[in-house]
Amino acid sequence: MEDLQIIDLYWQRDNSAINESRTKYGGYCTTIANNILHSAEDAEECVNDTWFRAWNIMPPEKPSRLAVFFGKITRNLAIDRYRKDRSQKYGGGQIDMCLDELEECIGENDPIEDKLAVREILNSFLRSLPEKNKDIFLLRYWYMMPIAKIAKRNGISEGAVKMTLQRVRNKLKETLEKEGIGI
Repeated sequence: MEDLQIIDLYWQRDNSAINESRTKYGGYCTTIANNILHSAEDAEECVNDTWFRAWNIMPPEKPSRLAVFFGKITRNLAIDRYRKDRSQKYGGGQIDMCLDELEECIGENDPIEDKLAVREILNSFLRSLPEKNKDIFLLRYWYMMPIAKIAKRNGISEGAVKMTLQRVRNKLKETLEKEGIGI
């Protein structure tokens, strides 16, 4: 089923919207949740919550790219669950490492105007990157994929992945500073 048809089902409050979403995007959302939670049961619960959240958002929301819409919901739910289930007293994990790495570039307590500006700058920045660097950056900081898995997927060493990420973060930091976004 096409995305626009699925969206229309949500707008019509037709329960089949959830089944169609699960059929088309269930695997994609499960992969995102699994990369963050590393638990099939938690990932499944998170994906089910994604459909519930989408049901509550549409209408009035009418996403232009359904995969990105579901992916973002799943990612945010999984990160929230991760933080709740694994407080610092149980030791850090992949998510904390990713967020700490990015915190060097993007401040946590910025006002909403800065966050909106950062989003636009980040989108432009990502479009300017070579495809391989953009892929590595997104796998790490969007999908929260471990460095070893990124290295294997790209056929390069873990050191090369770390170096690429460091260079891209430095370039991002420079870009944000040039745009006057404080860190």
